[in-house]
Amino acid sequence: MRILFVGDIFGSPGRKIVREHIHHVVESNSIELVVMNAENAAGGFGVTPAIAEELFELGADVLTTGNHVWDKKEIIEYFNSANGNPKSFAHRVLRPANYPAGTPGSGAYEGTTRSGVAYGVINLQGRVFMATNDDPFRKANELVSAMKSKVILIDMHAEATSEKMALAYYLDGRVTAVVGTHTHVPTADERVLPNGTAYLTDVGMSGPYDSIIGVEKELVLNRFLTNMPGKFEAAKNDPKFAAVVIECDPATGKASSIKRLLLGE
Repeated sequence: MRILFVGDIFGSPGRKIVREHIHHVVESNSIELVVMNAENAAGGFGVTPAIAEELFELGADVLTTGNHVWDKKEIIEYFNSANGNPKSFAHRVLRPANYPAGTPGSGAYEGTTRSGVAYGVINLQGRVFMATNDDPFRKANELVSAMKSKVILIDMHAEATSEKMALAYYLDGRVTAVVGTHTHVPTADERVLPNGTAYLTDVGMSGPYDSIIGVEKELVLNRFLTNMPGKFEAAKNDPKFAAVVIECDPATGKASSIKRLLLGE
């Protein structure tokens, strides 16, 4: 079984480059499960219900997010609309699971692929250099222990490499993959850990690379040079599609390989 995880989709350039590549990548790699991080899909900050539905139409099975999930307030109503409606696509849009109890939305989803393979997806957020939410390690242990699926993918949305790597070793052999998001910079440390968990520190950004992590360069430079506030805007040029393909045994959930993709126009 092969899983495609698409890194942080940033603004309209990110959605455009995903639209250009997703179908041939899925077909050429015989992908059965597609997970995308969409927390920056709306102008670089947050995701709207309409954009979430657009990504589902492109073939996403589950969408993960991160610290920008609340930037578009309408996502709260979208999460709440799933209550009592098990068929709602809103169940498949995740916010980090280690947010405090009572936060709208869910941080985990279990489903079945079109070929009948059960899978689980968990979204977590780190605490190093980020907001102090609940412990992602204990929350991961709780959720993984409760899942019936053997194939489990975790999106660890975090700043620190050490925190992402530590979570992967903590769960090695219990989940199929731990992939990192948030920094928008793809790393080159993909590997399968000793007990069968695939790992990559950061998948990178699906969006404009003629930028500073997705934002127009001049706006970020002005912030650094003057320390004055200013509105950030998504850049437009040199979009790339950043993703990983993970191969695993559906019977055990163990990964056998992980491959990076970085595709341009």
